[in-house]
Amino acid sequence: MSAVLLIPLGGPMQSWGTRSRFQERDTEREPSKSGVVGLLCAALGRDRAEPIDDLSRLKIGVRVDREGHLRRDFQTALNVITADGELAKDAQISTRHYLADAVFLVGLEGDNNILCTLHTALSNPVWPLFLGRKSYVPSMPLYLPDGLREDTDLRAALLAYRLLCDPQKEQKEIRFILESSSATHESRMDSPISFVIGKREFRERYVLTKFVPADAFPSKEGSDVPIAANS
Repeated sequence: MSAVLLIPLGGPMQSWGTRSRFQERDTEREPSKSGVVGLLCAALGRDRAEPIDDLSRLKIGVRVDREGHLRRDFQTALNVITADGELAKDAQISTRHYLADAVFLVGLEGDNNILCTLHTALSNPVWPLFLGRKSYVPSMPLYLPDGLREDTDLRAALLAYRLLCDPQKEQKEIRFILESSSATHESRMDSPISFVIGKREFRERYVLTKFVPADAFPSKEGSDVPIAANS
């Protein structure tokens, strides 16, 4: 059976864009696979030009402990390259979407040796870690001493681990987004092939969304919580 590495992602602001273009910067409602792989590259000190195949092969799941709130702000920037490749003469206004006060538990399933290396890197990252954008720093350590779970699978590991925080009052269920091999499930174009500047490339992957009642989770680990499919 594979091993699973659990990574908590919580902070005042997070952004996990998958469709950003020019002045409009989007965010998904949970961490993207490309964003998490980029974070792991920073922890390892892996340059953009280096291969990322080993990280992209890891199966990813996300548990949404606190949904947070979708927000946006406006920023101005100078020296912006326009769509035709020219340098804009005037300051450009961009719309930045982000999640406020969200908390996630990310799980990565795969080879134990790779996950052990990543677990160690998160305890002492080579480069600073951030939540989608460089100014969005985490408010909790991304390293869990007990985050490497052996002889388990992604679904079971995310179910068994305690909630990282109290959910929002209106949040009656905990949402799970699990990577799937079935093309009948929701499509996401966020599995990275290359981060090389000017040659960034992504492939399609599939995800399945499921829910668990928020009050089903105990304050301690170890319970077997049933998971219900999204209706």
